[in-house]
Amino acid sequence: MSLTIEEIDKQVQESPLTKEESREQFVELTKNLGIKHSFSFEEAWEAGGEIRKRRLHREKLMEFENKLKTTNAALSDKERDTLNPVKHNFADGCYIREIFNPAKQLLVTKIHKKKHPFFLMEGTMSILTENGVKKISAPYNGITEPGTKRIIYTHTDCVFVTVHVTEETDLEKIEEQVIAKSFNDPEITLHDLKLIKEER
Repeated sequence: MSLTIEEIDKQVQESPLTKEESREQFVELTKNLGIKHSFSFEEAWEAGGEIRKRRLHREKLMEFENKLKTTNAALSDKERDTLNPVKHNFADGCYIREIFNPAKQLLVTKIHKKKHPFFLMEGTMSILTENGVKKISAPYNGITEPGTKRIIYTHTDCVFVTVHVTEETDLEKIEEQVIAKSFNDPEITLHDLKLIKEER
């Protein structure tokens, strides 16, 4: 019996195998087909779980953002830019972006497609991540990974700085380099695969 990818996806969504059923199938198919593996069953199961968790988090983020845009609480682009002014600076091969976020704002960021450092210079904020909510206070620094899209709540006024490697000084061209239009951007999907391999 030949199945299409769509039919397999539907089965996974509607009646997924348990871990034990998957293990039995893994062993049976390995024996019957005489195949060899580059990873153990546990590694494959964990990688699948990470992919599923990441995808679900991203779907929920997009759903939240789309719902937020339909409410009266959502700011227009002009209102957002006025309340959250940005300073742009350049150094040799670097673009430095500093944004001021006033207290008690709920923000949804764009999708980052390049790995880069970030610095919370002033204030306290909570950030929703795949692993839950993380509250951070200045001074704080971290690394933004490709595929990151954040929901942020500012408890106080905040100053947030990011640094991007680029020779460009044209802001529109820089955005094309560092911001993805969707999570399907090849730079993000390749990074996700790399992360999964590292997590094995």
